[in-house]
Amino acid sequence: DVQLQASGGGLVRPGASLRLSCAASGLSFDEYAIAWFRQAPGKEREGVSWIRNSAGRTYYTDSVKGRFTISSDNAKNTVYLQMNSLTPEDTAVYYCAAVRSYYNDFYYSVAGIYDYWGQGTQVTVSS
Repeated sequence: DVQLQASGGGLVRPGASLRLSCAASGLSFDEYAIAWFRQAPGKEREGVSWIRNSAGRTYYTDSVKGRFTISSDNAKNTVYLQMNSLTPEDTAVYYCAAVRSYYNDFYYSVAGIYDYWGQGTQVTVSS
């Protein structure tokens, strides 16, 4: 069975860093795109970043470019999201998700295409 487990969230001050982890089982990162979405209270779920090893592609939404880095460790079956220079606007529940990597790049921002989701991990950035 396919399972995703998100972890690494916490309460931090503005300017701090966190590294989120998405541990996967039952799938290969060479065949699946892995994405990070986030949802803040009262807001729509937003695609933050995704990685497609099969296409050699990564993506970041504009608000996190230059601050967040997505990477994968196939030996550990884990995808990471390194988040630096965090701001209160980054406060949200962060979810990882997976779908087979058969789509054009545009579609990976659409939450509805993802077949598997982790449980989410809370990131709170506050003074």
